[in-house]
Amino acid sequence: MLRVLVIDESESRAGEICAGLALSGHQVAALLPSCLDLAARIEELKPDIILIQTEAPSRDTLEHLAIAHETLPRPVVMFANKGDGRVIRKALKAGVSAYIVDGLSPQRLAPIMEVAIARFEEYQSMRRELDAATRKLADRVVVDKAKGILMKARSLDEDAAYKALRKLAMDRGKPLAQVAGEVVEMAQLLL
Repeated sequence: MLRVLVIDESESRAGEICAGLALSGHQVAALLPSCLDLAARIEELKPDIILIQTEAPSRDTLEHLAIAHETLPRPVVMFANKGDGRVIRKALKAGVSAYIVDGLSPQRLAPIMEVAIARFEEYQSMRRELDAATRKLADRVVVDKAKGILMKARSLDEDAAYKALRKLAMDRGKPLAQVAGEVVEMAQLLL
């Protein structure tokens, strides 16, 4: 059973979504009329997924989604009556996992949510991999910079400079990149 945050400016349409969710065995965490303060509401309600029904997403809706997506990412399914390609791209950039045009059919809710969750999880996995690769590259740059400083200051070759950094990291019980950063900071103070 998923906890679902439903956002719809039309109460009558929202009832249709809530009924479809209940038939699918899911719980409605809350029903909101807009995305105003979405990040705070996500933090408070801790939904598993967000369903939004709208004629067409407004700029404010997309901004609130983007802010919430940065700090509290969740799978988001948006049902809209208008399928403007430019708006769809903006919605996907704001964190929408599935953008469905021509409204909602309660029978399609469960498979659409499954697809949105799968897409969201894949995106989050790729984002973690990218973050790890970026950190690794940044660490490598700092280590190379620190090696260069040691090579110049102590007349060492690259291998000896690396071994000196590694020994210093082991002696201090710190990661190599952190010690390399400290060497670079000290060199900047002395120059």
